[in-house]
Amino acid sequence: MALQGRVTAVLGPTNTGKTHYAIERMLGHRTGVIGFPLRLLAREVYDRIVKARGPSVVALVTGEERIVPERTQYWVCTVEAMPQEIGADFVAVDEIQLCGDPERGHVFTDRLLRARGLVETMFLGSDSMRPAIAALIPGAQFVRRDRFSTLTYTGSKKISRMPARSAIVGFSVDDVYAIAELIRRQKGGCAVVMGALSPRTRNAQVALYQNGDVDFLVATDAIGMGLNLDIKHVAFSGTHKFDGRRMRPLFPHELAQIAGRAGRHMEPGTFGVTGEASPLDEDLVEAIEEHRFAPVRKLMWRNDHLDFGTPERLIASLEAPTQNEWLLRTRESDDLMALKALSDMPELRDRLRNPQAVRLLWDVCRIPDFRSNGGADHVHLLQRLFGFLQDGRIPTDWLAKAIARIDRADGDIDAISKRLAYIRTWTYVAQRKGWVEDETHWRDETRAVEDRLSDALHARLTQRFVDRRTSVLMRRLKQKESLVAEVNDKGEVTVEGEFVGRLEGFRFRQDPAATGEEAKVMRQAAVQALRPEFHLRADKFYNAPDTEMDFTEQGGLMWGGSAVGKLVAGSEAMKPQVEAFVDEEAGHDVAEKVRRRLQHFIDRKIAAQFEPLLNLGRDENLQGLARGFAFRLVEGLGIVTRESVADDVKALDQEARSSLRKHGVRFGQYTVFLPLLLKPAPTRLRLVLWSLAKGLQEFPESPPPGLVTIPNIPDVPKDHYTLAGYRPAGSRAIRIDMLERLADLLRAKDSRAGFEAAPEMLSITGMTLEQFADLMGGLGYKGEKGERAKVRHAVAPAATDSTAPIPEEVSVLAPAPDAEPAAEAEAEAAPEMEVFYTFTWAPRARNEGRGPRREGQAPRGPRREGGDTGQPRGDRPNRGPREGEQAPRGDRPEGGKPRGDRPRGDRPEGGKRDDHRKGGKSDHRRDKDQGGNKAKSYEARPPKADKPIDPDNPFAALLALKGKV
Repeated sequence: MALQGRVTAVLGPTNTGKTHYAIERMLGHRTGVIGFPLRLLAREVYDRIVKARGPSVVALVTGEERIVPERTQYWVCTVEAMPQEIGADFVAVDEIQLCGDPERGHVFTDRLLRARGLVETMFLGSDSMRPAIAALIPGAQFVRRDRFSTLTYTGSKKISRMPARSAIVGFSVDDVYAIAELIRRQKGGCAVVMGALSPRTRNAQVALYQNGDVDFLVATDAIGMGLNLDIKHVAFSGTHKFDGRRMRPLFPHELAQIAGRAGRHMEPGTFGVTGEASPLDEDLVEAIEEHRFAPVRKLMWRNDHLDFGTPERLIASLEAPTQNEWLLRTRESDDLMALKALSDMPELRDRLRNPQAVRLLWDVCRIPDFRSNGGADHVHLLQRLFGFLQDGRIPTDWLAKAIARIDRADGDIDAISKRLAYIRTWTYVAQRKGWVEDETHWRDETRAVEDRLSDALHARLTQRFVDRRTSVLMRRLKQKESLVAEVNDKGEVTVEGEFVGRLEGFRFRQDPAATGEEAKVMRQAAVQALRPEFHLRADKFYNAPDTEMDFTEQGGLMWGGSAVGKLVAGSEAMKPQVEAFVDEEAGHDVAEKVRRRLQHFIDRKIAAQFEPLLNLGRDENLQGLARGFAFRLVEGLGIVTRESVADDVKALDQEARSSLRKHGVRFGQYTVFLPLLLKPAPTRLRLVLWSLAKGLQEFPESPPPGLVTIPNIPDVPKDHYTLAGYRPAGSRAIRIDMLERLADLLRAKDSRAGFEAAPEMLSITGMTLEQFADLMGGLGYKGEKGERAKVRHAVAPAATDSTAPIPEEVSVLAPAPDAEPAAEAEAEAAPEMEVFYTFTWAPRARNEGRGPRREGQAPRGPRREGGDTGQPRGDRPNRGPREGEQAPRGDRPEGGKPRGDRPRGDRPEGGKRDDHRKGGKSDHRRDKDQGGNKAKSYEARPPKADKPIDPDNPFAALLALKGKV
């Protein structure tokens, strides 16, 4: 004993600084070893010593981790992994009162009896161990340390009334999860600490609590083992626990160990009960407060002198009894049960023929059952591993597949917890020397998988039991710190890294999942953090180009994908106003800046899209009727139907028309319009402006660009089609510019005698013959369907070349064959029929479906005598209209100019028109009167007879010159 140095027992309650004292004593020696009951606590102390002395001299050895530098001076270990007989100057064991634990007590007892430092040995724990240590270690010195702060019992409290910085203790995973869920709903969230957690997960959860992100901690009795936290109150949700064999009440010293975590250094602490736990009796409360407990009378023990001759002899040595009155043989442990199960297997008995095989089997049986699956599964795994190890090492491929199946971070808390337990088995295996190939690789690999699973488990625990954003925001607001808000490209708003909602333009949309107090906190935090963001965003918006903005077909104003305002009716259709969408919290300055920028945008948009129309309205050279007509066009936003302005058009003289045409106005047969305003962009804007001016609740949408015709829906007002640039005709509506092109073609046809649709007509409309017939019916024409034989064009026979050589197969002996019978049959076959339509003008009643007159056309008079081609009024030359008829008229194209640039019939005052049929019938009329075939109505007319030049015609000089050429 003298050679091993002095033995000191530092005993006392929690919060006495025993562990801190032992670490300082160890660092005062050249070398040292210290053992802890939990891997968690060992990792915490290892990190602490590394900060003080550096990683090159500190080792960490647990069942699942092994970090051993070459120049190691200080070993931080779990009690089971403490190295024996390495000759360290200092040796210490923490929580020595665990010698009485039914499961692990024999390990602590072994260290109490055998672990010694060359200079100093120290045991840390409860004062209840004093008699046992004194009896088993004669000459041991005792140091009593008192608690730094007071510990007071406060009785029973509901969880809803639990004070901040409290720890609620449960004794099963189900209890812990249920309590954590309740606290999340009532208090915003909590951290979770259990002994089964990996150090990485435990540290992450503790950090949530220590940083103030949450004010509550839910834990098992694992917090009683050396975890130093800022806990003010400890509440027991129960006073019974399952010790692996049965449910039993907690011993007073166990309750004191846990309750003692309340209070930090000099800060007082309190403890009590909650939930269904019964209040503690007075004697127990007094014992805990004063830390007075009955001494430990029996220490768990297992023989350490093992006989590896045969499995039976090994089992017998493990079950050997003791004669020491302070020692009690431990109950059958998991490793001993696994040894008995494996040694009874016939397939293994033949392999256990030497001590080396028995020792290997015992090493395999000591692999902890981290999965807690119970006997069969764990024993089967041990059997496989023993078989591999007897043949050499565990196969790399097999191990890689086993780890790959575990390396998945998906699933819920339970699934990830199970995988974490599985990887701990392989982490333990990888730490055994000689069991796997490339030990360093597999130690790193299993550690990396454990870290990934630990992070995933922490994330799931936080997601389920912590309303992280509420806790973080509450802490920041309490501390009155400046909150940092960020808005990503999707508009997601995060405050201090926590998602709180979306910023749509200049309006904050709070996360709908938040309710009650959480919603208030989020709104308060978001508004406080977003105030500077609103100003920055407003400046960015004000300087943004117009290309980043747009308007919707319902009058909304967009900045990118965010709605920032809407259009409202102004004093005029082309002078709308804007209403900005800005939260009140953003302030008046931001709202006004956004409104001004939107007004600039829409004003410039109207100026660009409606430039021809605005120029027309501002032209001061337009006088009289021309100026009034320009105002009509401006009011109609560039499009008016011919029938609505028929009288105004008739009243315009040639000079007025010419001045209007200079601005691009086209006088069509059906519509008066500016062609540039028929493009998709002006059309879309026109519908919005007109809808605003009319006060519509739902705006008509513009047709897709490029369509010549669209469906004519009866419920849609005709005005909507007109403003969209279409005219309804039958079941379809045709674009007005294409309708005018069609009207130009129809004007050249004989609509009285009848005409067929030309290919260019179908090409203009993009319709089939049946659809075109329906369209013509909508325009006032009657179509008669017919059939006729298709005309086949004969193919001229090839000319015979007399100089060509005669083929060998054709000669006098072999004359050319006669025509094939198939050709004769084809000639006699029935002719193929084709469908055609003959269209004639079908005038309606005078007040029903009137079409517009030609420019300057006088009202219809009675029918004139003489030839009549039957064309609609305005389509035939030098002829007055027939009484009761009304046909569309308009401008005819001239010299390649756009149709509508020169109106037919708009001639100067006193001017006359040619009439080659004046005073007689046309050729086709004469042919018909003489009984000719009706098809002759499609023949060309004879050349017109020359007429003397009217001297009153202003173009007389030009006509005279033309006649001389």
